[in-house]
Amino acid sequence: MGRTPCVLTVAGSDSGGGAGIQADLKTISMLGCYGASVLTALTAQNTAAVTDIHAPPPVFVAEQLRTVLSDISVDAVKTGMLFSEGIISEIAPLLSRAGMPLVVDPVCVATSGAKLLKDDAVDAMVRKIFPLADILTPNIPEAELFTGLTINDRDDVFQVAEVLLKMGPKSVLIKGGHSKSWAITDWFVESGKEPIPFIQQRVDTPNTHGTGCTLSAAIATGLAQGKSRAAAIQRAQRYLHLALRAAYRLGEGGGPPNHIAPWIKETARSTVLKEVEQIARWIQETQLERLLGAEKSNIAASIPYADVLSDVASFSGGLISSHTGQVFVAGAPEFGVEQAVSKALLAVRRFNDQLACGVSVSGNTPLKRVLHDLDTEVMWIERKLKPDYLSNDHGACVEWGAYEGLKKHASPDEVRIIVDPGDMGCESRVYILEKDGARLQRLLLKLAELVSKQQ
Repeated sequence: MGRTPCVLTVAGSDSGGGAGIQADLKTISMLGCYGASVLTALTAQNTAAVTDIHAPPPVFVAEQLRTVLSDISVDAVKTGMLFSEGIISEIAPLLSRAGMPLVVDPVCVATSGAKLLKDDAVDAMVRKIFPLADILTPNIPEAELFTGLTINDRDDVFQVAEVLLKMGPKSVLIKGGHSKSWAITDWFVESGKEPIPFIQQRVDTPNTHGTGCTLSAAIATGLAQGKSRAAAIQRAQRYLHLALRAAYRLGEGGGPPNHIAPWIKETARSTVLKEVEQIARWIQETQLERLLGAEKSNIAASIPYADVLSDVASFSGGLISSHTGQVFVAGAPEFGVEQAVSKALLAVRRFNDQLACGVSVSGNTPLKRVLHDLDTEVMWIERKLKPDYLSNDHGACVEWGAYEGLKKHASPDEVRIIVDPGDMGCESRVYILEKDGARLQRLLLKLAELVSKQQ
């Protein structure tokens, strides 16, 4: 095993654990580096408020930094809450001689609204820290504070970025989380180069405490691992997006991102593979050949926070119903298999991420007749609206059709069945989706019972 890169965070402590040093160290560890720390301030805070701040003497902050650098080989540094002009003046000379990439998150105000940077420190940040930064990562209010300009649109972002670059940093990432658009665009700007937008869909969550700390720590981790600035930003943004989707509420205020979300996803893979096998065995034992039909069916199950095909497991072959009534399983459960039911599950998860498994069955006439007897929301794909560029196969059509149909549905989070009516050379299929295997089995049994009464 090779040497693990080290990232040093110079920031304040959050006693609530969601931001500052605590968020940084969680992020650094989760993304594969060793985290060291220099504390610039102690805060008494929870999810709702910062009730007090105690800063150690500036010379002691500098002594922490000097001691770490004298012994540990540091590959990248990030700064967060620097608090006062005295602390900035003491650590700036040490950082200037450190010789490794520096990410500066110019923290001014906590998510709860508390000031984390004294008024006399603003000028010191600009004069002594900004010129040392490889990447400066202000959010919109911070960028406005340091430049005295107002950001209302994209052109304003570019103008502010140019002003910030003249203050000395090699590059600037202006974070767009405070904008009101449906997507968040972080603009990365380097002198003499075209601005690069890094775009992510906005996560609808109140749990955003510590997002700036998390992103800047993730960027520093990428730089320590040898990634380019753009690659480090892109990986950091993906990590934060996942952590926000997995965020949970801790107290009365906004909670933090879930820093261990990647670990939660990966450790669930073996369980999901077993669930796919278990559902297949149950279908074989229960003799649901009436539902499966002559065409291949399949099963899909997703790991938590799944949003891409590689997060969903299906059988490489599928389920086949023989003329004797037996159900055979072809292949083994694998992640990332191109199956229509997997794409249907991903499409529905964009509206209801509680759904985690599904099965495709034949869209025969008896089944379609009984769908109205279920106490379950059903959505029909409108194939006649299919764009010409899409192929006619089930996978492409269900991915497009399910998403477009759910966008227009009155209660998309309640849909459990998607019907593809089929087309010339493409038989009708029904996709049955549920939160877990037990619920899926109950729904399949109910359908099988209703179909048997029709025959």
